[in-house]
Amino acid sequence: MDSKLIEVRWHGRGGLGAVTSAELIARAAIAEGKYAQSFPSFGPERRGAPLQAFLRISDEFIRLRTNIYTPDVVVIIDPTLLRATDVTSGLKVDGKIIINSKKTPGEIKSEFGYNWTLAVVDATTIARETIRLPITNTAMIGAFLRVVDVVKLDSLVEQLHERFGSRAGGNIDALKRAYDEVAIME
Repeated sequence: MDSKLIEVRWHGRGGLGAVTSAELIARAAIAEGKYAQSFPSFGPERRGAPLQAFLRISDEFIRLRTNIYTPDVVVIIDPTLLRATDVTSGLKVDGKIIINSKKTPGEIKSEFGYNWTLAVVDATTIARETIRLPITNTAMIGAFLRVVDVVKLDSLVEQLHERFGSRAGGNIDALKRAYDEVAIME
């Protein structure tokens, strides 16, 4: 991966936090003195409809203003999207996939034939146990931070305090637990 610019495409469903995830990571990167962009791609979708969110982080000013077609990383918040859409479309040869799933990386690699680095975390269970809701975005951010060393965990904790206020505790627990529990297979 180019250390100057990282491009990430998030796959989720409306209301599950893919857009918020990209935004929180971008804010943390900016707080660390980096350049970042985050933006969604959706039309008239309703809650529960598939959507994409995009994230760019760089040490230098970002001039691009397009969707991300050849991501370095794809993050799949809802595992049902693995069969609904080609989540790996355009993923670079040395790319990484981060998936919310109860399955092991080996099971997913053999089922889908993925040749990329694969990281898997059961974000749904983590979210239910920490924030008491099946909203997996903060857990998936934790997995992302473990796989892609681009933003410090403490910077994200700061953003979660700012964004969620008194509800930040459970989200921070989800973030840290997913960071620790993500399974990675090269």
